[in-house]
Amino acid sequence: MSRTDTGQRLIAASPERLYAAYVDPDAIAAWRPPEGMTARIEAFDPREGGGYRMAFVYEDAATAGKSGDNVDLFEGRFVELVPGRRIVEQVDFDSPDPAFAGTMTITTTFEPAEGGTLVSVACADVPPGISQADHEEGIASSLANLASFVE
Repeated sequence: MSRTDTGQRLIAASPERLYAAYVDPDAIAAWRPPEGMTARIEAFDPREGGGYRMAFVYEDAATAGKSGDNVDLFEGRFVELVPGRRIVEQVDFDSPDPAFAGTMTITTTFEPAEGGTLVSVACADVPPGISQADHEEGIASSLANLASFVE
């Protein structure tokens, strides 16, 4: 059964500034990992058809990651990039556990709103090994980091 997890936040920045924070590897490394994690960018090609490979590393070395030890390693592809409006990514986790198999599609939209931009994230076809509560908490944490990064 397919599941979609979502989150959104009003951020006091322009859609163009927010979009730029999504397509710059240094910016992504700074804001995308949820609280308690850091990011390591191994490859990044921000164009339609391009992709990336990155790892989220748990700050607590005792926390088990999806890819082993304390790491969540994943690869993404940019399916659609519409500057200042929309980003569609397809993500696959590098994990020996079949509960994390499958391709998750992340759609991010930027809607101008009073006070800034409403950033909405929808993750479709979430692997069953990721709890919905934890995932939505992670999305909210990443959006809070994004707000701190651009505001």
